[in-house]
Amino acid sequence: MEDVVRIIGGGLAGTEAAWQLARRGVGVKLFEMRPKRMTEAHATGNLAELVCSNSFRSDSLTAPAGLLKAEMRQLDSLVIRQAQAHSVPAGSALAVERDSFSSALTAMVEGLPSVQVIREEIQEIPDQGIVVLATGPLTSPALSQWLAAHLGVDHLYFYDAISPIVTAESIDMGCAFRASRYEKGSDDYLNLPITREEYYRFIDALLTAERVPTYSFERFVPFEGCMPIEEMADRGRETLAFGPMRAVGLIDPRSGKRPYAVVQLRQENREKSLYNLVGFQTKMTYADQRRVFALIPGLANAEFVRLGSLHRNTFINSPRHLSPTLQWRARTTLFFAGQITGVEGYIESAATGLLAGINAARLLAGKEPVVPPATTALGALLRYVSDAERRRFQPMNANFGLIPPLTVRRHGKAKKEMMSRRALADMSAWVRELALTADADSLCAAPTAAAR
Repeated sequence: MEDVVRIIGGGLAGTEAAWQLARRGVGVKLFEMRPKRMTEAHATGNLAELVCSNSFRSDSLTAPAGLLKAEMRQLDSLVIRQAQAHSVPAGSALAVERDSFSSALTAMVEGLPSVQVIREEIQEIPDQGIVVLATGPLTSPALSQWLAAHLGVDHLYFYDAISPIVTAESIDMGCAFRASRYEKGSDDYLNLPITREEYYRFIDALLTAERVPTYSFERFVPFEGCMPIEEMADRGRETLAFGPMRAVGLIDPRSGKRPYAVVQLRQENREKSLYNLVGFQTKMTYADQRRVFALIPGLANAEFVRLGSLHRNTFINSPRHLSPTLQWRARTTLFFAGQITGVEGYIESAATGLLAGINAARLLAGKEPVVPPATTALGALLRYVSDAERRRFQPMNANFGLIPPLTVRRHGKAKKEMMSRRALADMSAWVRELALTADADSLCAAPTAAAR
């Protein structure tokens, strides 16, 4: 077996896998097709470029995303380390300045002595050696065809929608107030209050707006957590008022009352010059986005640096094909990682890359691949995507519902806190037992001949 691991894809999962392998002294060849071949959503050739949002979601241990990040810190995650270094204010969430984050992460991975970054498209999986496939939700057509041929009809598609970004100077600040819901965290969000009349005027325009069509040969299967706003509005005129435009937990300081609805804008960079329309993923045409969003109070003259868009995401039927170690059951030297496994979200993608890297290194060393305890957020998520009994498989974020219940009865926040404490204790014991963070000094070693 070759003493180098090939990683295909330089997104969050691929870069995390490369880091975990490098810190164990393993040679890595990391293949990334950008910038030679771009995708529908990426704008640069940077590794780990973020496209859907700049948020890594809540940092609270009472939130599943917060728990998963805490577990990843115990495993020395490069992605989480860099996210902390390039964070921007976002209340209780961890959000990053997307350009500096991906630039710094790219420089760090390219600087690892045992990692060689190769800018070329891989159209089929090498049939020899250990491979980590981490091509993400925008896998190239050629490689998608390879997957379809080898995985059969279980190769699946869904669509993901991107929220617009506007410049701060183009927002009418006279219409806005700063606050986080229920006063959690600081006032890192801009809020645009909307009256009942303004809300229904916006909904009417949204429902009649022109939408980008879906290809006739592909079903439209959106992920529920990233549903385009017009698709939500199709379900009922009040859906947005109870979804991304809900005003619960927000009081307009000028009136002292809760607005009928609200549009929240999240800070996109350190300079506070860009803001993301939270939850406003869309597949409206660009022309109708400008027309419809101009109806939102405060955005009549908005300057859009990025309009919303829709792109195809690719994932496999992981319960049919993967073990909890992320190995393909038909070929144990092939690991899958990232959103192509059917996990949803930035941190979930990075976490699977982390484990794939650990397990690829173990396999190369003649050791058994491992899986975190089921009581952890990562362990529970891996068991979800590899559950062979599952018949209807759709992408999933980390959540407490996947984790085995407590043996004592608790409810609400107290229950989540106890589950998180148990998870972190079990993860810590697992890490110590397997000595999973003991080889960090190997990063200083010279690159292997295979990686040169």
